[in-house]
Amino acid sequence: MDRYQLETLLQPERYPEPTNAVSHLQTHISHLFLTDQFVYKLKKPVDFGFLDFTTLERRRHFCHEELRLNRRLSPDIYLEVVALHDDGNGGLCFGGEGQVVEYAVKMRRLPEERMLARLLDAGQVTATDVEAIARTVAAFHDAAATDQRIASFGSLAAIRANWLENLRQTVPYCGVTLSHTDHQLIGDWALSTLDGAAACFEERVAGGFIRECDGDLHSENICLDGQVHIFDCIEFNEQFRCSDTAADVAFLAMDLENHGRRDLAEWFVAAYCQESGDTGLLAVLSLYLVNRAFIRGKVESFRLDDPLIPPAEKQAAASRASRFFRLARGYLLRRRLPQSLLLTCGPTGCGKSSFAAELAFQLGISHLQADRERKQLAGVRPTERGADIYTADWNRATYERLAAMAAAELDAGRSVLVDATFRSAADRARFGLLAAEAGVPLTICVLSCPAGLVRQRLSDRQQADDSVSDGTWRVYQQQVARFEQPADTEGQLLTIDATKPVTVMVEQALTGLALLP
Repeated sequence: MDRYQLETLLQPERYPEPTNAVSHLQTHISHLFLTDQFVYKLKKPVDFGFLDFTTLERRRHFCHEELRLNRRLSPDIYLEVVALHDDGNGGLCFGGEGQVVEYAVKMRRLPEERMLARLLDAGQVTATDVEAIARTVAAFHDAAATDQRIASFGSLAAIRANWLENLRQTVPYCGVTLSHTDHQLIGDWALSTLDGAAACFEERVAGGFIRECDGDLHSENICLDGQVHIFDCIEFNEQFRCSDTAADVAFLAMDLENHGRRDLAEWFVAAYCQESGDTGLLAVLSLYLVNRAFIRGKVESFRLDDPLIPPAEKQAAASRASRFFRLARGYLLRRRLPQSLLLTCGPTGCGKSSFAAELAFQLGISHLQADRERKQLAGVRPTERGADIYTADWNRATYERLAAMAAAELDAGRSVLVDATFRSAADRARFGLLAAEAGVPLTICVLSCPAGLVRQRLSDRQQADDSVSDGTWRVYQQQVARFEQPADTEGQLLTIDATKPVTVMVEQALTGLALLP
């Protein structure tokens, strides 16, 4: 389809039912046209090797496959396959006497505000929601088809072939959305892990856990509108859809973590194991978590090559791809990290919270933020400003709360990162004692940033509506005047150049922690 044909489909009169407006979305393989009540999904004439939509007949076939397969989970959403006709002037319309030039899947439109991805971003997803999804997925897997041919897709040879294909297809994006080093690191780990876990995969095949699954189970494909609607499964490639049920579970768990909800990811896995009785999936889950994050990075990277996607959307896709690739690598690195207590150290405005959030994301550890906990203690909204909660008493209460929370994480055998100014040696000593009592190393990440850059950042932050911090230039000056620099006797000190982008700062920390060469 050319641009003119796409533009004609934005005209409401082209559709069989009345609609006030039509909007257009696209992925790397589809065009979606949204009317008031329905969604029409057209397949792009692309060939990525793992899918081939280059002929009209293939697109028609896979439209019918999409209808059939998605009706397993959402029969009330997937309505029919409809034809698009040439209108005689080079445009497209539904119906008419012209030649059939395209096909689309017609779906009932779901409420966008109830999409799981949006609910996650709004902080409105609960453990109860995740349990409902786990029940739905477990029941779906229990009823999903399996036979000897389907089981072959779970063999070590098939999984290895999939990994090799993913690695090959991401080579063009090295230096763009992931580094050559990370590509090599992830690839080497995946292939060696596969070889070392051959017996586990054989047990999964023998146990009947290779099924005709969903294959694309993530938050953008789930709607909670009074029931659990799961849609848009993989229809175009049998080897991606037929897999270990653990791969489906890992996909959603990974995506929940990508949204910053590692707690919900763990809850989902636990709920699924309880509902299905399949605790054996834990033996292979790590490999599938890395695999699913890597695939999402690959798919987002594909969008960079689509001439119909605007530059701004490509830039956003590149950012998403990079984050998925960082998560894939993070799943590897966190296996190398001994249980640890990590602290940030530096005055307001030097980038502590952005650094801490990214480091905690990659390492899969709790990020305890002083600004947020202070406001939680005071009953103040995170972004509310002007409250008088920066006295010595409030400081003491905040550090006590952080210490209690950190102790709970350490007692549970988990690493934790505490994000605070830690300008006082006495405050740092308290956490050093916690680390000693837990028998874990203490690492202090000391952020270094020139005053001029800090002043600019603080000025920019004051204009933002979503900042949790109340730091100002005056506060910065007061903190610097009373700052007690940490000594090597307090723990491992990592000096972080806070003039760099956040991802580079995290690379410095990961290298200092001996997690990267």
